[in-house]
Amino acid sequence: MDEQRVEVVAQALRDAGVEFERPGPEVFVAALPGDRRLKTACWLRVGEHALTVEAFVMRHPEENREQVYAYLLRHNARTYAVSWSIDDQGDVYLTGHVPLAAITPDELDRILGAVLEYADSAFNALLQLGFGSSIKREWRWRVKRGESLANLAAFADFAQRDDR
Repeated sequence: MDEQRVEVVAQALRDAGVEFERPGPEVFVAALPGDRRLKTACWLRVGEHALTVEAFVMRHPEENREQVYAYLLRHNARTYAVSWSIDDQGDVYLTGHVPLAAITPDELDRILGAVLEYADSAFNALLQLGFGSSIKREWRWRVKRGESLANLAAFADFAQRDDR
């Protein structure tokens, strides 16, 4: 473990005002606040040669898996430091490995900014593709019962559209 890089990461997170925890001496979990995805947990692991970056974005899609994965692949061509990936269950992540020598406060800020931008900007589109039927079903159920639609407001146009 590179103690100097561990301290660079810790200080950069503190300086940026990012909430974080340290579940291990070389592991950080930063809470990145967004607009669409309210909070993205980003794991940072200082390894022997690289900083590993991993952020969970959403669980495996219920529908349109091929469209969701195609969306991710198309967007990988424009990412910086991290790429869209899926795990064995099909859950969606942003992951990357950055050489330790490249880790400076400015570079870490760019990497965290990229993770936040990608997770936040793609979130609603990914949910509509992967969980569209559930969103529409939930919308109809809430309307019928007079329940709040506040946390579904971003999907109002989509949820009210009749695609049958």
